[in-house]
Amino acid sequence: MTSSEFASNRDNFCYRHPDRQSFVLCQRCMRTICPECQTQAAVGVICPECMKQQQQSRTPAQKRAQRQWGRRSASSLTMATRSGKPVVTYALLAITSFIGLVQLIPGLGDQISGALLFHAAYLYPSLSGMPFEPWRLLTAIFVHGGFIHLALNMLALWMLGQNLEPMLGRVRYLALYLISGLGGSVMVALLAPNTATVGASGSIFGLLAALLIIGRHIGANVTGILIVLAVNFAFGFFIGGIAWQAHLGGAIVGALIAFIYTRTRRRAQRRWQILLLIAVVVVLILVVAFIPPLIITA
Repeated sequence: MTSSEFASNRDNFCYRHPDRQSFVLCQRCMRTICPECQTQAAVGVICPECMKQQQQSRTPAQKRAQRQWGRRSASSLTMATRSGKPVVTYALLAITSFIGLVQLIPGLGDQISGALLFHAAYLYPSLSGMPFEPWRLLTAIFVHGGFIHLALNMLALWMLGQNLEPMLGRVRYLALYLISGLGGSVMVALLAPNTATVGASGSIFGLLAALLIIGRHIGANVTGILIVLAVNFAFGFFIGGIAWQAHLGGAIVGALIAFIYTRTRRRAQRRWQILLLIAVVVVLILVVAFIPPLIITA
């Protein structure tokens, strides 16, 4: 369901397919285009009309080079891009599910969890006596505490990725997922430094919060998303073993990144978008670097 404001704003829909919602702009004419109408360019994606103009303006040397190297690889890339398939979501599902299934093998599960889980002790060796392993801030989102934990997170990732990845584009979507997961780990380090955590929940809550912010920005009815986000967050307080701190951190960072995306949609603003995303990562790193917990045990 969408609001009348959303439905009346044609900028929220593909100019060639008025019934298809999208958040991606052609990098040449700046019109909104759906996944089917997107063709990968050197930077970003372009619409079919701009692609046609680009092909018509090729020099003889460019035409000879294309004939020399063949059309098959370019055609395959175009078809993959136009298909609109959420390939980043599929890749994240495959990687995380593979690691989760390997964890079920007796004798390997504990080793994998121990090598990839996050604990604040690995950030403060002077306080804990543990080795300094900061990469665990991100690796923890690829391991889970059991099959049910894995299945629920992967189901949520699949459902959210179907909507968000085509709207944002693959690179923005991946950045959102990873930085939200980083935010979840940082919040655990601040609020629960003696808790070891695993799971993609921080990233999942980042996707949920981003869908809420982007939906609100384009005028969609986001009541349902808000309810789902609130209910899932509340579960962390009533069910033992759930690190609600990771949920909170992921949601805050995901909402912030989505806000950046909504304010830097145009090609001329891309540099600012990248700089702001880098700034978010730097701030998260500085937070754990300069605000160590007062009490921490390995």
